[in-house]
Amino acid sequence: MANKTPKILVFSTEKISDPAIDLAGLLKMHYPPTIYSIPLRCSSSVKSRWIMHAFEQGFDGVFIAADGTDCSYGESCVDKTAAIIAQTHEMMKAKGIEPARLKMAALCSVCAEPFVKHMKSFYEALSKVPA
Repeated sequence: MANKTPKILVFSTEKISDPAIDLAGLLKMHYPPTIYSIPLRCSSSVKSRWIMHAFEQGFDGVFIAADGTDCSYGESCVDKTAAIIAQTHEMMKAKGIEPARLKMAALCSVCAEPFVKHMKSFYEALSKVPA
């Protein structure tokens, strides 16, 4: 994959991380064009099978833009999302997919700059991960 342009799927949340992604666009902040976003209500609603499906469909990486402690749907969001990521990492290992291809970070609604930094860093890291 070293010469390939990594394709990243971002699961973002409607009320927390999606506004940060929109803000990055409004501020004309640049990040790789091969990043695609799917909004969710809460990051703990992402399913391992969706993440695995993204890899099966050719995505090189999946990034969960998590609600963190700002989640309006429940205090257990952080723990639930972390458990989903841990479970998915195990599924990835079983299928021979490098766990480094799945990342998660909490993003606030005005965290445009951190979002762009995460995307650039993840993109760079994925460009070095063997297929």
